Order: sequence, then structure tokens, then C-alpha cells
Amino acid sequence: MKLKEKSPTSNSLRKKTLIQKFLLSKQTNLYKLGSFGVKQFHGRSSLYGRITVRHKGGGEKRRHRITHSTYFKHHSIVVFVSYTPYNSCFLQLNFNFLNSCFFNTYCTDQIRPGSLFSSIDLNLVLGNQLQLKNIPVGSIIYNLKINSKSSFYIRSAGTYGQLLQADFLRCKIRLPSKDIISIPNELYATLGVSSNKVQYKTVKGSAGLNRRLSIRPSVRGIAMNPVDHPHGGRTNGGCPSVSPWGLPSKCGFYLKKRKPSIYV
Repeated sequence: MKLKEKSPTSNSLRKKTLIQKFLLSKQTNLYKLGSFGVKQFHGRSSLYGRITVRHKGGGEKRRHRITHSTYFKHHSIVVFVSYTPYNSCFLQLNFNFLNSCFFNTYCTDQIRPGSLFSSIDLNLVLGNQLQLKNIPVGSIIYNLKINSKSSFYIRSAGTYGQLLQADFLRCKIRLPSKDIISIPNELYATLGVSSNKVQYKTVKGSAGLNRRLSIRPSVRGIAMNPVDHPHGGRTNGGCPSVSPWGLPSKCGFYLKKRKPSIYV
């Protein structure tokens, strides 16, 4: 995907940079086949209507698409690649020749409609989902599933991990955060890099786009009154940054409280 800078016809468009999505498919009947509507509570409790999530609310209606990240023994072909509002990476719609059905998966970078996949033959092709014991050491992977409770790693746009070491039972994987984890080698991962690598270069340019993404304006605590926030009154006295409830909000408290010494 390429980036496109808007013409500076107004202040909001002066530095606005978005992704060109002409290669992505539009809303079709197949697009709505595996999606469903999600009720939004606009940051409020569904029971009492109180605000439970600050700076959230409003926005446009969005449809959630069901993704199949588990292992499928299939020969499939990519029908089209589409945008999803709940993930930063793109989704691809595959057609399974064995069961004659459609299913959505996370799209791999440099994958285009018409690409073929075959997980039965254990082919080392970009986008194939294989067990870690069938992937060579040093390979680049993403969409790593840890357990059966839908715990996934490496799914954000443009992220990838690396298989560092493998033995008969376990293997070590380096995550995008440079952390190294040890997991069983019977788990599954996808070969390649996650799609939409240029997502971090986008510039929204205006507050109106944030409102359409359900992000409301936020007020700084130092601009409030002392009764509304611990930083209120424009004098926080050199205290560390805290939330409205007094909990550390950035790096936590650096100084530890000394315990009083007990003399016997």
C-alpha cells in the first residue's frame, strides 16, 4: 500500500496523510457474509448508563468480521483483501476448495487476490499457517496462537516475530518487543509479515477524524480545579503524574516508602 497526501486546501488537510485503498475491495455480499453488527455503549455502562471508559463515545457504526485463526487443512485461494475497522492490519477472504466455503484470515504483506495456499503439503509459502515444528529456524512469522483461549501474539500492522530455536518439545520466539518466549512447538503461526506496514506513517490531520473513530476530546488534569483532579489548581507540587484516582499514570512511583524501624 502507498501513502497519499491530501492537497492543502484547508488547515485540516494540510498535512493529512492516508493510505490508498484502491486495491482493497468494497462492501459486497461476500463482505457482509462473515460479519455482524456490534452494539456500542459509547463508553457507558449498559446497566446504569454511567461513564466507565473516559474519552470514548460516538463514532460511526462498524461491523465486526469473524476471523478463523486456527489451523485449517485446505487448498485455498485468496478472493479479495479488505479493510477492517477493528484491526490495524487487513483481512483476506479465502475460498476453501475442500469444503467449498469462505473464511477470513489476517492478510500477509505482499499477498494479492488469486494467491494459492496449501497447508497440507507443508509448503514454505508466505501466508501459509503451519506448526512451529514444521517451520525452519530463523523464519519470520506472525499471528502466533498461544493457547485455546484466543490468546494471540504478533497481529498488529507490519509486525513480525522470529523463530530463534527449536527442539523436540519447545521452541523460542522473539516478539516485536524484543522479548523471548518459550512455547510448545505444536502451536501454529503464519509465515511472513503482517500487512499494512505503512500504517504508522499516517497523519490524521484533524480532530473530526478522531471523533469518527469514537475518540472524544480529553482535558488535561492541570487545567482542572483541585476538586476534579490531583493535578488541579495548576500546582501539582512536583508530584509524579497520577490518574484522577491517584494511581500512577506513566512510569509509576520511583521512591519507595520507608518502613518504620522496630526497636526491641
